[in-house]
Amino acid sequence: MPAVVLAIANQKGGVGKTTTTVNLGSALSNQGIPTLIIDMDPQANATSSLGLDKKPGKGVYEPLLSGSDLSSRVISTGRKNLWIVPSELDLAAAELELSSESNYLTKLRSSINRLRNEYGLRCILIDCPPTLGLLSMNSLCAADHLLVTLQSEYLALEGLGQIVGVIDQLKTAGANPLLSLGGIVMTMYDNRTRLSYEVWQEVANHYPKQAFRTAIPRTVRLSEAPSFGKTIFEYDPASLGAKAYSAFTKEVIARFLTES
Repeated sequence: MPAVVLAIANQKGGVGKTTTTVNLGSALSNQGIPTLIIDMDPQANATSSLGLDKKPGKGVYEPLLSGSDLSSRVISTGRKNLWIVPSELDLAAAELELSSESNYLTKLRSSINRLRNEYGLRCILIDCPPTLGLLSMNSLCAADHLLVTLQSEYLALEGLGQIVGVIDQLKTAGANPLLSLGGIVMTMYDNRTRLSYEVWQEVANHYPKQAFRTAIPRTVRLSEAPSFGKTIFEYDPASLGAKAYSAFTKEVIARFLTES
C-alpha cells in the first residue's frame, strides 16, 4: 500500500500547524507507524522543533525545481520510525523559480513518488508554509488529504472557507482531482471561554464529517517544547497537550490508516 500523504496547512501563521505536524508525526511513530515529515516552510520550524538544523543543499529545494527523486534528502530524526526532509535556506526562493517551470504545481508530487511506494512508509506529513503560495499549492497537489489546523476564534472561519475553495479549484483544474478535505482540528482551544466552544460547534455543524472530536488546548508546555528540540511526548508526556495529541492521533489512524 502506498503511504498516505497528509498536507497540514493554514494560510495564517501561529495557529499550531507545525506543532500539530511534529507531534502527530511523533505519536504515529510511537505507534509503530513509519512516518516521514516534509518541511516545506522556509522558516524551518518543523526541522528545528525536532532539534535539527536546516542546511544548504539538504532539503527539498533542488528536487522540487527539477522534479527529481526526493529520497536522497530523507534523514533520521533520531527517533524510531520517524524521518524528515528538512527545510533549507534556499527554499524561500523556490516560489519565484517555480512560477517559470512547466507543471509547476505538481513538482513535489513527482518527487515523492518513490517515497510513497518503495520505502515502507505508511504516512507522509507535509508541513506547509503559512501562505497559499506555490510551495503550499505543490504540497496540496502532492497530498491525498488536507488537514487544517484552525484556531478557536471567529476570524479563523473566514480563512477556512478560503482554503476549502482552493481545494475545489485544484480539483476543477485537474491538478489533484482526488484531493479531499480530510479533517479540521481545533487548536489553541481554551475551554474556559464560550467563544472557543461556539467556534468549534460552528465548524462541526458545517463540516460534521471532517471536524475532529479532539481539540488541542492552548498550553505553555506545547509552546515550550520546540525551543528544546523536543516533541511534547519527550518534553512533558503527562501534560494536557500530550494527552490531546495522543487522542487526536488515534482519530487520524482510524480515519486514514486503518485498512478497510
